[in-house]
Amino acid sequence: MEEFPTDRKIIHVDMDAFYASVEQLDNPELRGKPVAVGGGSERGVVSAASYEARKFGVRSAMAGGLARRLCPDLIFVKTRFDRYREISQQIREIFYEYTDLVEPLSLDEAYLDVTENKKGNPSATKIAREIREKIKEKTGLNASAGISINKFIAKVASDINKPNGQKTIPPEEVIAFLEALDIRKFYGVGKVTAEKMYQLGIFTGADLKLKTLEYLTEHFGKSGNHYFNVVRGIHNSAVKPDRIRKSLGAERTFSENISSEIFMLERLNNIAEEIERRLKKSDVAGKTITLKIKYSDFTLKTRSKTLPYFVRSKDVILETAKELLFQEKMENSVRLLGITLANLNTEDKKQDDSKEREIAVQLKFAF
Repeated sequence: MEEFPTDRKIIHVDMDAFYASVEQLDNPELRGKPVAVGGGSERGVVSAASYEARKFGVRSAMAGGLARRLCPDLIFVKTRFDRYREISQQIREIFYEYTDLVEPLSLDEAYLDVTENKKGNPSATKIAREIREKIKEKTGLNASAGISINKFIAKVASDINKPNGQKTIPPEEVIAFLEALDIRKFYGVGKVTAEKMYQLGIFTGADLKLKTLEYLTEHFGKSGNHYFNVVRGIHNSAVKPDRIRKSLGAERTFSENISSEIFMLERLNNIAEEIERRLKKSDVAGKTITLKIKYSDFTLKTRSKTLPYFVRSKDVILETAKELLFQEKMENSVRLLGITLANLNTEDKKQDDSKEREIAVQLKFAF
């Protein structure tokens, strides 16, 4: 049976309540108060919640109306992605002081492979602590971290001592840690899969480990192989510094349902402008344009068209979105519209960059 590798040092850094913490940082009047970033209307959505708000059960992706009912004193602030990106870049620069093997997952979290690092520090635990201290010093914000032998365990570990803490799972503790882990914490186990596992008597890693590969494959298909390996500490996914963006898009949820196609075109124009701005900032273009329509009854429809050339012009994106909008008769009033550009030219960029990059990693492990 394959044994799990013990010679990698992976750190997962996760900013604490990032968007909300930035708002509290920039506005002292918000500090110590329950804050939600996003829309506070019944149809709005919470993008992030401060820890003061989380005590009341407020969570990201929650409807704004529900959040207000849970926390009547909740303060809503609008998102400021330019500001979040600015601070995220400052944080990323700190990561690169230690390693070039940085895989951003979003503006507020990333994996770092520090098996071999620029500081020559053999302790991943000490590196994580230094990084968190530098982030605090440079931005005024708190970060948490998880440290272990692979990305999966590091990510789970980063939640254990949140906020403003870190947790190391060294090689000799990996198996015991995984056996005690709630099955819902395993990567790839969502609500539906968790319910299915419960029905099969699988509640913890220890329960999962008792199942054979054949049994897991029979009940979970190809995912069965992943579950069989990961509970044994086998998760060899590398930290990928050249994560390829697969698509880029924007969408808007309306405060009131709209049925007028004129109003829809106005919204699409705004969305197309936002996408053009993001495309130019990222220096990418795409060929496949997808229109997303969510009706008032929550029915979701998508329509796509692939062009013979790469585009990033607002005018072309908008004209294609219009064509897709009028492709079929509207079924109902609309609560959300979105446009996504896929089939991006990022693959070509990666191939060009990879010709100039050669990274040698010496595998030594010391926690």
